[in-house]
Amino acid sequence: MLSFALFGGLFALIGVISGDSSNSASEARHMKRILLKPDSTSRGSHTFTHSMNSRLHPPLYHGCYGDITTMEASGASCDIGKLINCGIPGSEMFADMDLRALKPYQTLIKEVGLRHCVDPALIAAIISRLSHGGTVLLDGWDHTGNKFGLMQLDKNIHQPAATWDSKEHLLQAVGILTDRIKAIQKKFPSWSEAQHLKGGLSAFKSGAEAVATLKDIDTDFVNDTMARAKFFKRHGF
Repeated sequence: MLSFALFGGLFALIGVISGDSSNSASEARHMKRILLKPDSTSRGSHTFTHSMNSRLHPPLYHGCYGDITTMEASGASCDIGKLINCGIPGSEMFADMDLRALKPYQTLIKEVGLRHCVDPALIAAIISRLSHGGTVLLDGWDHTGNKFGLMQLDKNIHQPAATWDSKEHLLQAVGILTDRIKAIQKKFPSWSEAQHLKGGLSAFKSGAEAVATLKDIDTDFVNDTMARAKFFKRHGF
């Protein structure tokens, strides 16, 4: 984890993050919460309820959509919102900051990953990127009141299921992810396995219709999420 001295440096630099990017603003709020409440184990009024299980799925489980450890990932973009850190180091820094919040969900994430044949590390990475393990949510909602749950489903597109950090929510969200991956596979049959997965990630965030060329999968969301997934893979997911 980051040292206290580094936390102090990050706190001093938070003010330089621009408000032009919603993700940068989210990262800033998340960093402030961690710096001000480093020992907190709750999110709002909700405390951790998912216990760890010693019988975890094999660490080499990759699911049905490719081995993320062999896929290229450039990490967070260096030209959005003046991030304190970017590239792979930046992605890993934020993933590391979210690791504690995600650990209580590790068994649940692995169960859902096995059900949908999706690498649990990828699920963890999406949760880290979109909700920081739920630490930035208010009663399960983002600051706009439009996106719900650990995987931030848009209520204007989907009907959120159950509670925000439940197994039902993750099953619904990961099911949507696999539907998007399959849609990209069908839409671009000549693409590689890695391109299909990245296209599915992009479609999960923006819709399958937003993916028209390979350029559309070379985005900050995709590159950052893939880099975080590799980090979580090395940390037991």
